[in-house]
Amino acid sequence: MEWYSQNRFEVRLEWGLAAVDYLAEETDCAVIVDVMSFSTCVSLAVENGARIYPYSWKDESANEYGMKIGAKVANPNRRFSGEDYSLSPVSIQNITDGEKLVLPSPNGSAISFRARDVGIEVFSGCFRNMSATANACSAFKRILIIPCGERWPDGSIRPCVEDYVAAGGIIAAIGHRNCSPEARAALAAWQFYQQQNLRPLYECSSASELQQRGFQRDVELCLETDTAKLACQLYGDVYASGLE
Repeated sequence: MEWYSQNRFEVRLEWGLAAVDYLAEETDCAVIVDVMSFSTCVSLAVENGARIYPYSWKDESANEYGMKIGAKVANPNRRFSGEDYSLSPVSIQNITDGEKLVLPSPNGSAISFRARDVGIEVFSGCFRNMSATANACSAFKRILIIPCGERWPDGSIRPCVEDYVAAGGIIAAIGHRNCSPEARAALAAWQFYQQQNLRPLYECSSASELQQRGFQRDVELCLETDTAKLACQLYGDVYASGLE
């Protein structure tokens, strides 16, 4: 057992792509937490009956992929609601039942697919679907929660408080399981912010960035708690609530 494995615990937590590389092989399922905004977009779409095809690159190849599978492609640049979907949750909140949408998001997509390729079950979690995600994970003994984090301008990971707190909320919803110290710390963060109805998160760095760009409503959607009833599971290349 490696020192970083957290193998003595049923519920584990570690950040970003490295969490998959170092911990995922000895777990049964992973929850990818990317609150602002990949996981929130996935939840909104799945709740409306749509299917999300994550895509790891924001370039012309996304359009080629969409044409290949017969899906619309979200604009890689965040936009308000209108004719185009984008990584703005506002643009996706009214997506139609049965819609297929390619969602270019290098961070959330890459981590989702890396976890899938390990051979474990993969879920996308956020504030909106905490309880639904926890219920879906309850059948698994070894659960890895992965807050994705954001990126600094140099490309390095920026651990972000909103992903950490949402991860803690999912851990709280899972219930009294044997949690690693890392998972317990996130749980404590959730309990602290829950007491304040998440109000301080409206001033976190990620929220401030979106607000400065005019996406206040996106922040509000991302910080809604337990408004979704469906878990979002990755089936091959697509996030859905289930495949018929």
